[in-house]
Amino acid sequence: MLKPSAAPPILQFGTSRFLQAHVDLFVSQALAVGRALGPIAVVQTTRSAESTARVRALAAGGGYTVRVRGLQRGVPVDIELRGEAVQEALDAESNWSRVRELACAAQVIVSNTGDAGYALDPRDDAALLHEAARVPRSFPAKLVVLLHARWQAAPQAPLSLYPCELVSRNGDVLRGVVVQLAQAWSLPKAFIAYLTQHCRWANSLVDRIVSEAIAPVGAVAEPYALWAIERQPGLVLPCSHESVLLTDELARHERLKLLLLNLGHTFLAERWLQSGQPQGATVLQAMNDKATRAELEAVWADEVLPVFEAIGEGQEALAYLDALRDRLLNPFLAHRLADIAQNHEQKKQRRLAPAVQLARELGLNVSQHRLRGALQGHQ
Repeated sequence: MLKPSAAPPILQFGTSRFLQAHVDLFVSQALAVGRALGPIAVVQTTRSAESTARVRALAAGGGYTVRVRGLQRGVPVDIELRGEAVQEALDAESNWSRVRELACAAQVIVSNTGDAGYALDPRDDAALLHEAARVPRSFPAKLVVLLHARWQAAPQAPLSLYPCELVSRNGDVLRGVVVQLAQAWSLPKAFIAYLTQHCRWANSLVDRIVSEAIAPVGAVAEPYALWAIERQPGLVLPCSHESVLLTDELARHERLKLLLLNLGHTFLAERWLQSGQPQGATVLQAMNDKATRAELEAVWADEVLPVFEAIGEGQEALAYLDALRDRLLNPFLAHRLADIAQNHEQKKQRRLAPAVQLARELGLNVSQHRLRGALQGHQ
């Protein structure tokens, strides 16, 4: 069993298989060559049997396996890596005082709290700042309480926050939610200034398909991996790694992923829902179905690529699409369409509608009848 020691410089909210195969693995690999801030403390914020088992396994020490399986330029890859960056793992509900200690000492905070991660809970209030044993329910309220404690203890200590939720400009959005909550609680103006001027909220994009968990901890992931982070002054990186990209053009990376990978996934899920195919159907099976594959290729070629060409990003989109086909044709990953179809209507609005809106704004003469049909609930 790992014992709490000097606080790790990276504090992470979330225990998902994605984080294990993405941020945590990058830090682990960087630590091995002296290119990371240090190890990670992981905090469980959701109540589920799976996440509880993951935290227990992480707390026991010894690391975990990430099996990387897929195609790179058509060549099969199947290797096992070890994630060994997690030094401490705990449950927020039963270890809130330790979470406070970790937050006051961390240099970097990472989060991946799911689709509803930024939602507020009306049961959270300013009294939480003075009731040490009471744990905030929402993630933004947790951050307000922890950052307030940090501000009181070390107002000049640098802090960089990396939300990894799939929200456009996630750093700006999370900062706005946290500041709004702090203002609603009538917290001091000096603390609000600390949140907006001293803390560095990174806008970033995460991109890796992590299709399966290995119980109790570990994951199966594709070879492709990207963590694109928007450059800003004063930002402290958790590590230096080949898959971590500092960029001044985050929007370009976001567009590629949203309108090609995410849109493609959701279009396949839409066809699966409409056709009544088996519950266990996968992306690979859909890509190997001639009719479905032809429809997806037509969506990309006729309804999406013209948008990229119109904004001067056509060559980037074609290159991304070439790599994306390898990813979707990965013979090793059982990426279930049922998983992609979760929160399907919301995903259609986030992933399909922007392509239609952009085409309209650009005045393009493209029908986009497949995308429009999916948005209207029929094909």
